[in-house]
Amino acid sequence: MDLFDSQPLQLPGAELDYRPHWLDPGTADIWFQQLAAETPWEQPQLQIHGQSIPVPRLLAWYGDPEASYRYSGLVHQPLPWTPLLSEIRRRVEEVAGQLLNGVLLNFYRDGNDSMGWHSDDEAELGTNPLVASLNLGGPRRFDLRRKGRGRIEHSLQLDSGSLLVMAGATQHHWQHQVAKTRKPVAPRINLTFRLIRS
Repeated sequence: MDLFDSQPLQLPGAELDYRPHWLDPGTADIWFQQLAAETPWEQPQLQIHGQSIPVPRLLAWYGDPEASYRYSGLVHQPLPWTPLLSEIRRRVEEVAGQLLNGVLLNFYRDGNDSMGWHSDDEAELGTNPLVASLNLGGPRRFDLRRKGRGRIEHSLQLDSGSLLVMAGATQHHWQHQVAKTRKPVAPRINLTFRLIRS
């Protein structure tokens, strides 16, 4: 199996819609530059075994006023939508086929920045949450594994301008990660849109 094929992903118990060329390269570059420069990036500290560990990437949470979001023991109060993020949300909602009231921006500055194995299955996301993930900037590998298993079962390269929509029971059965890499990689911004159910 080609790790980086862009065909529809047929994984058991998952509903995945991957669009590798959803956004044209020029627009993707403009959006990346604007978000990198204008976002008030933060690097929260996580408490792990009594130690304070910085999250291995920068992030920001935007959304409707009621869309506060808790994960990894942190509660994020939403920043108000900017004109650019409102436009991106509108376009992503057309693909998702539903309203989305919050977006988490992750800034991966280099190969040392990462996101560990997890599922987006917090209670406030509801039973079968839809998560729409837009990628801007440098490509990174996105790994998937079934819950309870150790090995990677599928990987794809998320290029700039690509959109991955995870829906249905995906978060019940699968975990995903963006692993650290020693390869030289360009900075990347990932926007994950979701619906917070108050």
